[in-house]
Amino acid sequence: MKVKSTLENYLFVLPAVIIFTIFYIIPFIWVFQLAFYDWDGIMPTKFFVGLGNFIEILQDKIWWRSIWQAGYITLIALTFQNALAFLLAWACDRQIRMKNFYRLIFFIPPVLSEVVVGLVWQWILDGNYGLLNHWLVSLGFPHLVRNWLSDPKTALTTVAIVHSWKGFGWGFLIFLAGLQTIPRELYEAARVDGANAWESFRRITLPLMIPVAVLVGILTILGTMQAFVLIIAMTGGGPAYHTQVPVLRILASMRGSSRFGYACAQGITFGIILVIVSFIQYRFSKRARQYQ
Repeated sequence: MKVKSTLENYLFVLPAVIIFTIFYIIPFIWVFQLAFYDWDGIMPTKFFVGLGNFIEILQDKIWWRSIWQAGYITLIALTFQNALAFLLAWACDRQIRMKNFYRLIFFIPPVLSEVVVGLVWQWILDGNYGLLNHWLVSLGFPHLVRNWLSDPKTALTTVAIVHSWKGFGWGFLIFLAGLQTIPRELYEAARVDGANAWESFRRITLPLMIPVAVLVGILTILGTMQAFVLIIAMTGGGPAYHTQVPVLRILASMRGSSRFGYACAQGITFGIILVIVSFIQYRFSKRARQYQ
C-alpha cells in the first residue's frame, strides 16, 4: 500500500515534471552548451570557442552599458515604484471610503498589455504632438518641452518612470495582502498604551512588513532587470543604445548579428548577475531583520 501510494503521488506530479523538463531544463542545458560555440543559428556546423564568448562579454562595452541601464531602471523601481505601492496599500488598508474601488484602479496597469501601454505612452511623450508637451505649454512651462524618448538625457529616466507606473500594482497587491495579515489587536493595544499613528506605524507596521518588503524587492529586481516588451514598444533600445537593456542586447546578438553562441553566453552571464544581486539583497534584508 505504501508503494502504491508513493507511485500515485509521483503520477500526479509527473505531468508538471515533464513540462518543466521540456521547456526549462532541456533548453537550459542546450543554452549552456551553445555558450561555448560560435554558431549562426542556421548552419549545422558549430565551432568550439571555449571561453571565447565569455571573454568577449568582458570587453563588450555596450553589454555592460545595458546592464548599468537595467540597474538604473531597477533602482527607480525599488525606490519610487515600491514606495508608491506601499503607501497606496497602507492607505487602502485603512478605513477609507471606496477603498475597494481604489484597489481595482491601482491593479489595472499591471494587467494591461505592455505593447499597448508602450505605444500609448510613446504617443503621450512624443516631441511633436504628444499630450505631455501640450500640457506643459498650456501650464506655462514651454522651456520644459522636449522629445522625451529621443533625447539621450531623458530617455532612460522616462522609460524607468513609465515602467514603474506599469508595475507598481503587483507590489501594491502583495503589500496589501501583507498589511491585512497584521493582527488589529496590536494597533488597539498600542492606542491603549498611548502610541500615536506614527509610532504605531514605525513600531508595528514597518517591522512586520520587512519580510514582505524583501519578497517585493527580490521580485522587483528579477522582473525589472528582465524588462523587455515595454522598452521595445517605446524606444526599441534607442536612441543610440541609451535605453538598451540586457534582454534587448541578447535579442540583437541573436537576430541582428546571428551569433547564437554569444547570445547564450550573454544569457548565462545575465542569469549569474541576477542571482548575485538577489542574494546580496537577501543577505542585507536578513541582517536588517536581526537588528530591527
